[in-house]
Amino acid sequence: MELASRQDPHLREVVWFAVCCRVLTLLLQASCLLDFNPLFFFQALFNLLIPDHAADAFSPPRLSEPGLWDLLLEQLLGGLSRWDAEHFLFIAERGYLYEHNCAFFPLYPLSVRAVAEGVLWPLQRLLRLRSRLLLSAVLLNSLFSVLAATALYKLGCVVLQCRRVAFLAAVLFSISPANVFMAAAYSESMFAFLAFSAMWQLEKGQSWLSGLLFSLASGVRANGLINAGFFLYSHGKCFALQLQVGSGSVRKLPPLWKQLLSLASSAVLMCAGIFLPFALFQYYAYVRFCGPGTGLEQAVPKPLLQLALDKGYRLAATNRVKPPWCSQQFPVIYSYIQDAYWNVGFLRYFELRQIPNFLLALPVTLLGLWAAWTYVIANPRHCVTLGLERRKSEEEGKPRAGFCCSTVFVYVVHATVLLAFGFFCVHVQVLTRFLGSSSPILYWFSAHLLQEYEPLLWSEGTDNRTAAPHSEKSLLGKSGSCGERTPGNPVVRLLLNCRLITPLSKGILGFFLSYWLLGLILHCNFLPWT
Repeated sequence: MELASRQDPHLREVVWFAVCCRVLTLLLQASCLLDFNPLFFFQALFNLLIPDHAADAFSPPRLSEPGLWDLLLEQLLGGLSRWDAEHFLFIAERGYLYEHNCAFFPLYPLSVRAVAEGVLWPLQRLLRLRSRLLLSAVLLNSLFSVLAATALYKLGCVVLQCRRVAFLAAVLFSISPANVFMAAAYSESMFAFLAFSAMWQLEKGQSWLSGLLFSLASGVRANGLINAGFFLYSHGKCFALQLQVGSGSVRKLPPLWKQLLSLASSAVLMCAGIFLPFALFQYYAYVRFCGPGTGLEQAVPKPLLQLALDKGYRLAATNRVKPPWCSQQFPVIYSYIQDAYWNVGFLRYFELRQIPNFLLALPVTLLGLWAAWTYVIANPRHCVTLGLERRKSEEEGKPRAGFCCSTVFVYVVHATVLLAFGFFCVHVQVLTRFLGSSSPILYWFSAHLLQEYEPLLWSEGTDNRTAAPHSEKSLLGKSGSCGERTPGNPVVRLLLNCRLITPLSKGILGFFLSYWLLGLILHCNFLPWT
């Protein structure tokens, strides 16, 4: 990445800005604004100023007395261990002890434990295991969020055929409205890095590497399974476009059928690889919770046993009655937990008392719908034909650049499916981080709007194009006015001239920044957020 950043000043700026935003996020997490003027400074810890909300959330007891360094680390980073972060840290420390822990997939807690026991092993005399796990999670997420920004930039260069918009989108990712979840002990940063990297490799034609990354992503979050659609569409489009080349005579049919079988078999194998981590984890949960009792409860510390009794948590591999999901035809613990513990299901969240949560998800919902509508209006025929028809501009070697280019179609479909599923079937307030860590559309469309409707960005040079890395030159093609004279940070430029920018730009940047700051204040003090 260092060599690439030397060749591409835009990439270097993306990395630098991502690192700065991550450091600022960690500082804000531990600090409080006492003054709202532009020269604000940090003087008090959030956790000292605002008392933690008594949330009815998973909060296992600490079994060892904290030392001085543990207390200091908790004061500095404790705000990043709230809500679902407690699950990930508990799993990393104790494994899947309780049934509802299995809603959280294993690759991220395994990675956190590996770093805590490996890289942070020299600190074991200063910090107890739980503190090292928290520090490990913060360090890993800081790394993954920077890598995700670079992967998003690379992906944007290839898909959008417009380095300028790709650069702006990657910079926006660093101030994502889901930023608090990119910093806290959640799996969003890791998933975003793996998903964006897999999409980038697939666009470059590296199917097997892409399949491996998508498979790892499905071991991080369940919604990684939907990424199999990228493989199915890629192979289907490849075959459909090849059918439209040549005369289509009978003599050419056998090679095409052979190619169809080859493409179909590779697509099936790739999709099977993506589903494999999910299937293995469900099997592990079945053996652990549905197998014969092993007296595991005897090895569980008494405070954790008492927590299970008080809260009604089901322990693994005890001599008690098997959970109801064990007797199902397809015993999938994940869907059972979502149903039984969190009441997740179609239209179940449509209640009057959930109106505040729908309002919380309103900005990202409107942005996602606007993105889909904009693309459909700009490419009606392309959408009707599902992008399987060869376009004249492609035949002439002049592909359209920017958000409305043909290659963005599958990403718009992917984002729209996620948006619809999240709005109707899950707790709607998670939509912001759900889309923000899974789809590049949120950032591409925001960058498109800023580039199209913000005059302050038009003054940047459009004549000269920055040279692409050698591995991407063949993929970028011609992008017309998508070049940029200098890699100056456009977001910083807009913020420094906030009084001059358009209302639309203020709305977009206001959404990103306000959710970033409010998320830190509320989430870090156990108050409800997205």
